[in-house]
Amino acid sequence: MSEITITINGRNYDISCDPGQEGRVMDLATYVDQRVKEIARSGAAYNDSHLLVLATLFLANEALEVREGILPQVGDVSGSTEQENMEAVERQSELEEALARAEAELAELKLERDEILSVTKNLTKRVDVLSEKVASF
Repeated sequence: MSEITITINGRNYDISCDPGQEGRVMDLATYVDQRVKEIARSGAAYNDSHLLVLATLFLANEALEVREGILPQVGDVSGSTEQENMEAVERQSELEEALARAEAELAELKLERDEILSVTKNLTKRVDVLSEKVASF
């Protein structure tokens, strides 16, 4: 396995991939990062988690459009060259891989959010106990 570092929305991620796939993974990360930046620039997201959810939905929509025939589908040779078909296959694969990575990132962010909420609740309880002690003096 090869190890590379990708950057999405200013955050670095160490990724393992098959030898020879480093360039492809970097291209996919660049594509995802561009989409995330487009959404961020639009002001549609109110935090990082929301931004990544929106990016995931955007990428999923692209993948579904390919599957539903709204965008050119893989193997649709009507008026397409072999090179265009190969590019469509590659793009569909890239979109599916990007979607899987975005979904994994979203799950990770949800776990982080849950941990932060738990710590916040515990700290709130401790502050309440300390406030009661101070008030009783």
